[in-house]
Amino acid sequence: MTWPLISVIIPTYQREAVLCGTLRSLLEQDYPEFEAIVVDQTRDHLPETRQYLDDLVRSGKIQLYPLDWANLPGARNFGIEHSKGDIVLFIDDDVELPPGFLQAHAHNYDRPEVGAVAGRVFDRMKLAEAKDLVIEDLPPEAMDPGIAWYHIDLVHTVKPQQVLTARGCNMSFRRQVFTQYGLRFDERFHGSAVREESDFCLHLRQTPYLIWYDPAAHLVHLGEESGGCHDITTRSLSYQMNFYHNHFLLGLKNLTPWQCLRLFSRLFDCHVLGNPPCYKERTIKKILTRGLFYGLGLLYACYTLAATLGRRGRIYPTSQPSG
Repeated sequence: MTWPLISVIIPTYQREAVLCGTLRSLLEQDYPEFEAIVVDQTRDHLPETRQYLDDLVRSGKIQLYPLDWANLPGARNFGIEHSKGDIVLFIDDDVELPPGFLQAHAHNYDRPEVGAVAGRVFDRMKLAEAKDLVIEDLPPEAMDPGIAWYHIDLVHTVKPQQVLTARGCNMSFRRQVFTQYGLRFDERFHGSAVREESDFCLHLRQTPYLIWYDPAAHLVHLGEESGGCHDITTRSLSYQMNFYHNHFLLGLKNLTPWQCLRLFSRLFDCHVLGNPPCYKERTIKKILTRGLFYGLGLLYACYTLAATLGRRGRIYPTSQPSG
């Protein structure tokens, strides 16, 4: 049997031991044809991490691209431009892969209508909860772009099925998505880049391809408290601003006015008022503060769209910086 070449792209930022662990987990896969591409946005690694990465590069086990800027969708785009695989697979820099992970993604592409595979994600801190709740079929609301983001559960769902989006730490795409249709990730999704993969998947749905969820393509997301998107924007004022900015950007770019109204209403109800499933603190001070960021996030998203007309969401270079 001939297996397609898989390009595994790992954007990384300020991760040390956990990045090394992710790479060990990947390199232990017995899939016959894959390349590992690390897009490294960390300025200065610990000596032991640097030694480990350099050893892998010298042995030809990984390709390492150090960059002097930090942006998650930009790093994804950079990896796409430097990959050769028939399948492009994205994982985070803090995951553990089970045996057969790459095969589980690859076999779905035997179906020509599949353009993307959304894998199952077990969050380390919620492993016990994942065993207690089992979902066979996602509700119809999970395919409605106006409210889907509050109904898509790729942790507890056990049945393969078509879905609206994937989770960024475990998703793969057929190369034609990038070459034939020219899709790229929108680099205007700031900070933790929440909703950047959702934005991309909504654009993919405009092609003939479908997004297929396969729970067999599962991994464990470690959810490290430092590094990664936690350090690109800390849990601070900028985090709050970017969180709302990215949700409004998703809606204004992709949704009809009615869908926008429903998404923005649900965003307000859950993340500002703190109603389920968010369960946020509901003191007047907290609600007013979150409401302020909600309003500023809308203005910020409108400014972003106006200031980047004609850029198609591309900000960062796709070639490696010299020196």
